[in-house]
Amino acid sequence: MAASVIADLCIFLLTWNVGTHSPKNLELTSLLALNGTTNCPENQLPDIYVIGLQEVNSKLGIFKDDPWVLKLASTLSEHDYVRIKSEQLQGIVIAMFAQHKHIPHMKDIEAEETRTGLGGLWGNKGAVSIRLSLYGTGAVFVCSHLAAHDDKLKERIEDYHQIVDNTKFKSPSYRRIFDHDFVFWFGDLNFRLSGDLSAWDVRNTADQGRYEELLQMDQLVLLRDTGNAFSLMEEMLPNFAPTFKFHEGGNEYNLKRRPAWCDRILHRVQVNSYPAITLSAKQLSYQSNMDYTLSDHKPVSATFNYKIETHNLTYTDEELHEMTHGAASTITNLFNAELEEFQR
Repeated sequence: MAASVIADLCIFLLTWNVGTHSPKNLELTSLLALNGTTNCPENQLPDIYVIGLQEVNSKLGIFKDDPWVLKLASTLSEHDYVRIKSEQLQGIVIAMFAQHKHIPHMKDIEAEETRTGLGGLWGNKGAVSIRLSLYGTGAVFVCSHLAAHDDKLKERIEDYHQIVDNTKFKSPSYRRIFDHDFVFWFGDLNFRLSGDLSAWDVRNTADQGRYEELLQMDQLVLLRDTGNAFSLMEEMLPNFAPTFKFHEGGNEYNLKRRPAWCDRILHRVQVNSYPAITLSAKQLSYQSNMDYTLSDHKPVSATFNYKIETHNLTYTDEELHEMTHGAASTITNLFNAELEEFQR
C-alpha cells in the first residue's frame, strides 16, 4: 500500500515589529501575499495564516481587540478566512486565521502568554503562543520579542530559556513547546551581529548582497551552533538584507544602529514521532517586504508545506488525534466565541 496523505497544507507565517504605529489606511494585500504571489504550490492562497506583531500600541486595544488584529481579520475575511485565535501580551500579538474547510480539523486550541521583561514582572518582552491539534498532530506557534540592543545577548538567551521553561499548556501530551510535533517560532528576536564592524561597513556589505559574510557573525546562527539557544530549531538562512534599523518612511538604514537580522522565523519537526507516519514542513520561502516603510523594521514572512503522510496504514486525522491527544480531549471548545464572532 502506498503512502496516503492525511494533510497537505500551506502555512504562511509573518512577523513584523510595527513600532507602535496604527494600521489605519495601510493596504495589507502585498504584505499577506493576497495578490497572487504566495509561494504556496500553484500560487494558491495559504490554508492558514499565523501572524506575529511586536510593539503594537497596547493602549489602543486595552478593552477590545487590537486594531491590527481587526485590520488583519477584515482583510482576510474578504478572502473567506476565519479567525481561529489571537492573544496579546502588551505590545506582542499573535493571530491565527484559516480557511473554513480546515476548522473541523483544528481542535484543543489554546493560547498562552509568557513574560520575560524585568524578570517576568513586566510584559514588555516575552512571548505569546497558540497551540492546537492540527489534523491530529500537535502544532505550536510562538511569537516572541526578546531583549534589545547589541550588548544584551546574555539577556536574549535568558529570555529564550524563560519562554521555553515557563510556557505551559493544558493538553496532556503537549504541555511544553518542544513536546509538539511541529514548532514554529518567530518574532523580533533582536539578535545582532557579533564583532566590531561599523554600521557603515555592515550597510555597505549588505548593499553589495554579501549576506553570507555578515551571517557568519550573526548571533542567532552562532548560538544555534554552540547549542546555547534555538539549537533544537532550523532556519533557512536569510537571503535578504538586514531588516533593522531603517529610517521610518523609507528604505534607508538609520546608522545609529548597526543593521541586523532582528526579525526571524524558525521551525522544528519531529519527523518520525509515530509508527508508519511521516511529518514534514518543507520551507518554500523566506523573505522580507521592502514595500512596507511604516516602522524601523521590515516585515518578514515564510511559507511552509505542512505534510502528514501515512505508510502502509490508513489513518484518518480523527484517529491520529485520538492517538496523540487522547479521546477524552476531543470534546473541545472548537466553535468558541472568537470563531463565532467572524461567522455572524
